[in-house]
Amino acid sequence: MTTLPMLSIRKLSTIAACCAAAFALVACAAGSGANAPSAASASAASTPSDGPAYGPELQGFEYPQPVHEFTFTSQGQTLHMAYMDVHPQKPNGRTAVLLHGKNFCAATWGETITQLADAGYRVIAPDQVGFCKSSKPAAYQFSFQQLARNTHALLASLGVEHATIIGHSTGGMLGVRYGLMYPRETEQLVLVNPIGLEDWKAKGVPSISVDDWYARELKTSADGIRNYEQSTYYAGHWSERYEPWVQMLAGMYRGPGKQQVAWDSALLYDMIYTQPVVYEFGQLRMPTLLLIGQKDTTAIGKDLAPAEVRAKLGHYPELGRAAAKAIPHATLVEFPDLGHAPQMQDPQAFHKALLDWLAEAPANR
Repeated sequence: MTTLPMLSIRKLSTIAACCAAAFALVACAAGSGANAPSAASASAASTPSDGPAYGPELQGFEYPQPVHEFTFTSQGQTLHMAYMDVHPQKPNGRTAVLLHGKNFCAATWGETITQLADAGYRVIAPDQVGFCKSSKPAAYQFSFQQLARNTHALLASLGVEHATIIGHSTGGMLGVRYGLMYPRETEQLVLVNPIGLEDWKAKGVPSISVDDWYARELKTSADGIRNYEQSTYYAGHWSERYEPWVQMLAGMYRGPGKQQVAWDSALLYDMIYTQPVVYEFGQLRMPTLLLIGQKDTTAIGKDLAPAEVRAKLGHYPELGRAAAKAIPHATLVEFPDLGHAPQMQDPQAFHKALLDWLAEAPANR
């Protein structure tokens, strides 16, 4: 566990770029073309330089708190997870772990980190493997179980035995899996507009290959991210406060490691699509809070589905209430005018609801 100095970040950028290029050459030599990112396909899909370019591990993008590194071995590889670890001035003896979403990073929790730390919580916010400032392995069996194990290993390395787990979007799916795997260590579970409240495959969203996900990801641009988030996450509204997070993502696709970023993103989309958690809600035993922006319409692969299927997906008012019924010790808080990221749209309302519940709900010990 070390704080990342600037020299290490530059080295990581060079190493990651070289690894991605080497991986592409090996893939071509082996004839695996469609199974791995190639330099040729990445070049053909390059995006215009319309903003900052970041390294494949978000080198150059600053986080709101100091970033540390947890190095560990997984699936025969030495990997690292970047994380923030913020200690309160007046500790209440509790720890909160913040799990980011697919199109988010630990940095997007900045205001929540401050609010929780001010309330006495130690706050740990990691970037999962495959995301943001953490490792982008060329070959990795991504699963929510594996990400949960990685997170548990990080917490163990920091001496954290019990924690409140707070997951947003895809982090909500991971939070559920973590709570199922480590029920005794999970004091409370908070799910903020989690995806995975429905099984898209079972509802008729067609499967596409990792290669097709990869081709889609190589087309990522700031305009595409912004348009998607405005229509899907924010119910047609937009604020300049969201723009740094657009550039955070788009910058990795302008940088030297964009093919590896796109490849890992494709693997992660396949994980999300193929590993539903909705069928296991009834097994959660810890107090659980659902914080649901009602205007959210997020559904993985919705654009791939026929019109009649698309019309049935992403109805968060219905999904949130169904989840609250399925989870044994659940509390549901609805935000009528908010979308997929209530913590970013209306921080004051969100944090009041979160902190009030954390103070009142019993801890699972």
